[in-house]
Amino acid sequence: MRELHTHPGPRRRTAPRMVALTAMLAAGGVLAAACSSSSTNPSISRTSGPSPAGSAAATESASPAASGSPSPGPEAAASSAAAAAAFAASVSAQQAMAHDKAVSALALVPNGGNALGAVTITGVPLAVTGGLPAAVVTISNDGLDTASYAVQVDFTDTNGKTVETTVVGAENVPSNEKASPVAFSSRTDQRLLPVVVKAVQY
Repeated sequence: MRELHTHPGPRRRTAPRMVALTAMLAAGGVLAAACSSSSTNPSISRTSGPSPAGSAAATESASPAASGSPSPGPEAAASSAAAAAAFAASVSAQQAMAHDKAVSALALVPNGGNALGAVTITGVPLAVTGGLPAAVVTISNDGLDTASYAVQVDFTDTNGKTVETTVVGAENVPSNEKASPVAFSSRTDQRLLPVVVKAVQY
């Protein structure tokens, strides 16, 4: 996975390990958040040191339509569609509780928000998502208090035009810990780049 930073932020030391997506579409189609340590918020994970470079990032997610490879047969297409549906359903189920609060929090902020420097994103392989462009949104709480976050991710085409917008949230992230919700697009017909355009701590 390749991570490209798009919004400059404060320079920070790199953490010993990046939060990663370790459980990918199990037999039942369940996507487990990486390094989970909270039964109430599976996206929250503990860290042992300073957070990684805390700037918003964008990463390329090449779709099959943009790769120039031969079109898959009917069976392969059906399998890919099923994998995409399972991925989307699993992610949506995990993040449903925080989503509405995140949307409300972002609606109150006209600009980029107060937490762009706390967010990075890393692309998820298309083989895992069934072809859906997706990214792990890593949110680092470097403050002294527990906080909640809302992040808007735009999926843009190669010309920089926004094709789809999605919102993810993380509630009650403890101090010096991270949350790793997943943002994804429903579009598989073109190459899209996820870009963090707004992030709010509330």
